[in-house]
Formats: sequence, structure tokens, C-alpha cells
Amino acid sequence: MSLVGQLSRFVAVGVVSALVDFGVYNLLLSLGTWVHVAKGTSFILGTTTAYLLNRRFTFNDTGGSKGRFAAFVALYATTFAINVGVNAAALALLPEMSLRTSVAWVIAQGCATVINFVMLRTVVFRT
Repeated sequence: MSLVGQLSRFVAVGVVSALVDFGVYNLLLSLGTWVHVAKGTSFILGTTTAYLLNRRFTFNDTGGSKGRFAAFVALYATTFAINVGVNAAALALLPEMSLRTSVAWVIAQGCATVINFVMLRTVVFRT
């Protein structure tokens, strides 16, 4: 599949995964969950959704070797730390406003998305 085709599918999967992440994040916040726990939990659920859908639909991988899974775990552990860290930094730097947590989420998600696509394409699924 071409780079444009993969990128298009990655974006579509990303929208679905982002809805899972953002929905869980806001649900947990509305339940009074500490913001960093809410972000961590939502990231894990959104990321799991993204991996499963990207593996099948974006990168056409149906085998899933142990090495590939280990690369996935390493990548997502790294992007987890970056995502939660960027979210925390954005919350610390953004002024008080009604959409502050949503803006911080978008900034953190954007950073993680770029890293994930590049690393999934070049390391995990090597296309």
C-alpha cells in the first residue's frame, strides 16, 4: 500500500481511536478522577484501539510476531510517557479557561499521533 493510502487509513483509524480516548478522558474527569489517571487510562484504551485497527486495516498485518508485539509495547510505553507528560505540561502552561483540559488533550494527542505513525510505519510494521 502506498504512503498516501496508509496515511489515509491511519487518519481514519486515528479518528475512531481519538474518540475512544477523548470520550474516556472526559467520562473519567466527570466522575472526579485525578486528571493524570484519567489521561493515562484514556490513552491506554485509545492506543489499544488504534493498534488493533491499524494492525489489520492500515498495515495489513494478520500475523503479529512476538518481536512485533515487543516493538509495539516499547513504542507505546514511550508515547504513553510523552502523551501524559505533554498533557501535564500543557495543563501547567495554559491559562485557566473552559476548554483547558480539551486543549491540553489535543496538544498531547497530536504529539503522540505523529510519533506513532512514523514508528509504526518504519519500525513496528516496516512497510
